[in-house]
Amino acid sequence: MQYTDIKSISALHEFFHYEKPVHPLITIVDLAKVDRSHRTNGASYRLDMYSIACKRIEGQMKYGRTSYDFSEGTLMFTAPDQVLTPDAENKVTGWGIYIHPDFLNASTRGRKLTEYSFFGYDANEALHISDAENKTLEDCLKNIQQEISTNLDNHSYNLILTNLELMLSYCARFYDRQFLTRVKVSNDIVERFERLLSDYFAQDSLIETGLPDVSYFASRLNVSANYLSDLLTKYTGKPTLEHIHLKLIDKAKSLLWSTDKSIREIAYELGFEHASHFTKLFKNKTGVAPKLFRTPQ
Repeated sequence: MQYTDIKSISALHEFFHYEKPVHPLITIVDLAKVDRSHRTNGASYRLDMYSIACKRIEGQMKYGRTSYDFSEGTLMFTAPDQVLTPDAENKVTGWGIYIHPDFLNASTRGRKLTEYSFFGYDANEALHISDAENKTLEDCLKNIQQEISTNLDNHSYNLILTNLELMLSYCARFYDRQFLTRVKVSNDIVERFERLLSDYFAQDSLIETGLPDVSYFASRLNVSANYLSDLLTKYTGKPTLEHIHLKLIDKAKSLLWSTDKSIREIAYELGFEHASHFTKLFKNKTGVAPKLFRTPQ
């Protein structure tokens, strides 16, 4: 895929045909004022920065190879190196805040913000917000805009970061609300995951298929790995990897109880290349080594 690499805030403004930025590492853009006339349909760009954008789009937008409809107010999050393909003919309104990694990496507090899992969500997992929720986020944006538009001083970085922290905390709250209000869709994903998990470990042996990872189940459910783990945590109290490990331990216990196979053979049958890795995981989850579990004192 051919795309334009955008590695700085100034390059972003040039690409958008937007007025010059007032801060080298963070900017807020009125998306209605972005000039798209110079772009051709299908032209893609890759951002080397974090972004949060509240968009209303007439038409569709591609994210990866899939097109999505954002005619309603939708909040999208991207992390560095994600490729976007907007339709040049789309009419877009809303706002976007773009943050260069250097800004966040300048402090422990800033680096903490990159850990929000929704920066790794797919476009079809975008956050749909109410007008009141949008107003709450815009209040944070106004404070940030005020800071980056005035002369920078020793307090500027912390004040901008504080408002970013507040903004992302609200976004986390709004996502929790969306998880809980979309009960039917969420329950369907949970149930399908549980069936996939049970079917996978129902195999006689995992020698050929190996241990599944989070991305294996996410791809089959057509969601991102981060979204699946967050959804499962909200509804079951455990992330995806924990579910995988617990199902694995159940199968291991069954083999330890019902067969005379060695620990090494069981580990290999469960998809482990090294028995020591199996032993470590089993002891971590049960509190005892496989050998002691099989022959309790």
